[in-house]
Amino acid sequence: MTASNSILADQLKRPIRDLRISVIDRCNFRCVYCMPKSVFNSSYEFISREDLLSFEEIRRSAELFSRLGVRKLRLTGGEPLIRPNLEDLIRDLNQLPLIEDICLTTNAALLTRARADSLKQAGLQRINISLDALDDATFMKINDVRFPVQRVLDGIDNARAAGLPNLKVNMVVQKGINEHSILPMARYFHDSGHVLRFIEFMDVGQSNDWQLDQVVSSQDIVEMINAEMPIEAMGAKVPGEVAKRWRYRDGRGEIGLISSVTQPFCRDCNRIRLSANGKLHTCLFATHGHDLRSRLRSGADDAALSEFLKAIWEKRGDRYSELRSEKTRSLKKIEMSYIGG
Repeated sequence: MTASNSILADQLKRPIRDLRISVIDRCNFRCVYCMPKSVFNSSYEFISREDLLSFEEIRRSAELFSRLGVRKLRLTGGEPLIRPNLEDLIRDLNQLPLIEDICLTTNAALLTRARADSLKQAGLQRINISLDALDDATFMKINDVRFPVQRVLDGIDNARAAGLPNLKVNMVVQKGINEHSILPMARYFHDSGHVLRFIEFMDVGQSNDWQLDQVVSSQDIVEMINAEMPIEAMGAKVPGEVAKRWRYRDGRGEIGLISSVTQPFCRDCNRIRLSANGKLHTCLFATHGHDLRSRLRSGADDAALSEFLKAIWEKRGDRYSELRSEKTRSLKKIEMSYIGG
């Protein structure tokens, strides 16, 4: 809400609700659809420490956004657990009175039981874990650092034991890479208490060599699962929810489908993204950002910063996925590891 108690909306009347915060652009995986080694190698220049937003700068940004309508925060990367003392940031964000939900997206490589406990104690409310296959051969081919599946499954168990509820497992599905893992993943997480979400392979950034024929559609995934384990559609919990929800007819859980390619959800998108070096991006498929860091470090007061943030959202008209074409796909888009998922 603004000071006048009116809802801040963009050009398509979409309210601002969700702030995704990338705390670091580095990652300990080299997933082929996100940070392929051909690009993110020893010569790649990551953001320097001094150019990263400090925790205080992130907290101030989140507080300003909360006054404009943001109620959900998601910490992303890169791999956010690489950022030292992340619990300190979560503890600070948890003190913001208008924030209702703080979530973390991680590959779980560093999610020990002790780390899960400390994140929970700091105020983390939910966690999303990326896992793209259950067999080591496929998973290692995707993460490209020979990281085994079992350690991710251990991370999932650690999150559950720490009392982090509503855990979601995210699987990016790419034809010719891991579509054979759809049913094994569905079987494994059926009746687990966790929500498995299938994500269509998207043309984020420039480095993943995306092609439309590599996309396994959500409809195909639904039909595949339904043939073995009958499912039925559910309604959204909240407006702007990106995943279409399906529940098992036997009452033993649900899955989600994120269909940015075949069923775009731009019209309900209420998310804005803050990169690790303080650039604001109004779309996952953005070609440029707006420099917040320089304003934070120039001594601008809260009123001036709020006007800057408000102006960015009110001018927003992004709907890349609805307009996706050969022309839009050729645009030089920002990498997912930089902008956050």
